[in-house]
Amino acid sequence: MKQVKSAVVGIGEVPSGKFPDRSELEAAMIVCREAILDAGLSPRDIDVILPVGALANSHWQVDLVFSRLCEELGMLRSVKMNCQVMAGGATSSSVLTVADALIASSQAKRVLVVHSDAVGSLPKQRGIDLFATTGVSEEWEAPYGHNMNAVGALAAARYMHETGTTEEEMAAVCVSLRKWAELNPHAMYRTPLTIEEVLSSKMIATPLRSRHCNMLADGASAFVVAAAEDAASITDSPVYVRGHGSLVTHYTLSQDTDLAKLGFVEAGRQAYAESGLGPKDIQLASIYDAYPVWPLISLDGLDLCRGERAGAFVAAGETDPGGSLPMTTNGGMLSMGHTAVGGGVAVLVESFRQLMGKAGERQVPNLVNAVETASGGTWMDSHVTILSREAA
Repeated sequence: MKQVKSAVVGIGEVPSGKFPDRSELEAAMIVCREAILDAGLSPRDIDVILPVGALANSHWQVDLVFSRLCEELGMLRSVKMNCQVMAGGATSSSVLTVADALIASSQAKRVLVVHSDAVGSLPKQRGIDLFATTGVSEEWEAPYGHNMNAVGALAAARYMHETGTTEEEMAAVCVSLRKWAELNPHAMYRTPLTIEEVLSSKMIATPLRSRHCNMLADGASAFVVAAAEDAASITDSPVYVRGHGSLVTHYTLSQDTDLAKLGFVEAGRQAYAESGLGPKDIQLASIYDAYPVWPLISLDGLDLCRGERAGAFVAAGETDPGGSLPMTTNGGMLSMGHTAVGGGVAVLVESFRQLMGKAGERQVPNLVNAVETASGGTWMDSHVTILSREAA
């Protein structure tokens, strides 16, 4: 078990959805201000700002790299560094690991992480073009019409074949996430969803139907990371980073040797070992989704279903509000909305919110330990992070 070096001390977020009149800068300023104030700090208490990548607007992306937020937040001549971290959907875990390392090496005491993007307000065809061939090999996959929905479909088909997961169980993931989104005022979709509605929706890429697929959204979130030794003096609800594990398994999905497992077994084993915790200690699973097969693969790989098949576990209501293992309590990308790189950041921020006891109507009671997962591109890598209210 490694010594805990960092803790999250403040969070901020705006609602996800389509907000064409809300600029990326406006949303970023709101969430940064919220996160800094939530920690009881001022902008000039921040040593390093790590803005994550934005995809909808190239000018905004350049502004993030070129320290626009440092100027807007009044950090000039006090902040040491503005440096972007970008790993697609895996950015949430990756940027937290970078912040943790900066603090552990004494390069920073307080790090601000921020995401803001507006992919939901893109013209429809631009949004399709942006994501349809992401991570698809131009030489070996694109000529055959391979696209991002097909990525989720191929993994789902293989997983269902190997595990015996049924269509109803796959649909149950979408329904479970929607039940959480109904309790989340920041979620894009809050109306009830049934298994029948999922299975009767339009076929997109067998076995995935339209209700199995995420929808692009505008969104922004931020969090402040501080040295663990200082965290308790900053806030009465710090969230300690207890362990992390990760593994890169492929670039294009066709080159992965085991679509039904990816790298979550190995990443989970590393994260558990670093944290000194195990599957039985976890009370909240904040699982990167985008398509319903990914939470099932993660639940299996992390051994969180108490010996039961993940599909049956979810279908039995165990991940619903009031269930034995609440999962992705903001509704995930399937219901809160897919804000590009920020979809995973929102899942991570929800982990912090729950552990801080600030989740309102959807608060998980008596919560101490949580696990968060992330994956980027065509699920090229597997990241697992263990978070806790306890430093050891």
